[in-house]
Amino acid sequence: MTDFGKIFIVIGVVFIIVGLLWGMIGKLPGDISFKKGNFSFHFPIMTSIVISIILTVIFAIIGRFK
Repeated sequence: MTDFGKIFIVIGVVFIIVGLLWGMIGKLPGDISFKKGNFSFHFPIMTSIVISIILTVIFAIIGRFK
């Protein structure tokens, strides 16, 4: 398989995982959400950490097969 094919596989796996986690994005404990009047601020810090861990594991697994 070419490198181009491997890149598409990795992108596909990432899209599948993001799709499965889409319902949790922004709703995890630890996400910061602030609303006052017509101003709202949302910073999904815990969601970012979870996605980072998942991507690290995926790329570590892919790196072992290389």
